[in-house]
Amino acid sequence: MATTSEEVWRILGELAEAQKETERRFRETDERLDQRFRETDQVMKQRFQETERLMRRQNQQFNEQLGKLGNRLGEFVEWQVRPVVVRLFQERGIAVHEFYPGASAQRDGEGIEIDLLVVNSTEAILVEVKSKLTQADVDEHLERLSKFKRLMPRYGDVRAMGAVAGMVVPEEVARYAYRQGLFVMAQSGDSVIILNDDTFQPRRW
Repeated sequence: MATTSEEVWRILGELAEAQKETERRFRETDERLDQRFRETDQVMKQRFQETERLMRRQNQQFNEQLGKLGNRLGEFVEWQVRPVVVRLFQERGIAVHEFYPGASAQRDGEGIEIDLLVVNSTEAILVEVKSKLTQADVDEHLERLSKFKRLMPRYGDVRAMGAVAGMVVPEEVARYAYRQGLFVMAQSGDSVIILNDDTFQPRRW
């Protein structure tokens, strides 16, 4: 049968209505998806923020524990150095016979703290002890040595020398301290030794 113009227009109208319905359903689906995405995004942001807060708290706790461990390791190294420090320097021809742990002084708004002060009547060796020795530690000790006699004038007439000690002493740091005229002490087995060779000449302050 031939299709009349009325039927064509009716079919086109139905197709147009179907298209509108399809578009309406697409829009509703898009809106529902957008809403779900927004809700999911908000949840994910909240979870991320909670995770970030937890990680910051855990990092803080870890750093605190690491700091405490570093202090304990430093104390452990210091207790290893104490029994042998006088003998080690005597073997180098420096006739020290006394040592004072934790020597400190405050004068004119400045302060100085010395892990181990090894002395006799004419010489003094300031020993800085670290769990792991760094170049920054060496530089700080050089500054400490530069103000030693000014802040502790009772030792104004002695020949002051410096030493650094560590459980871990990287080779480049040991070389740097050596070039600065410092004795370098490191753990060897169950004891501590001086790494400087026999030709070493200590710097004096």
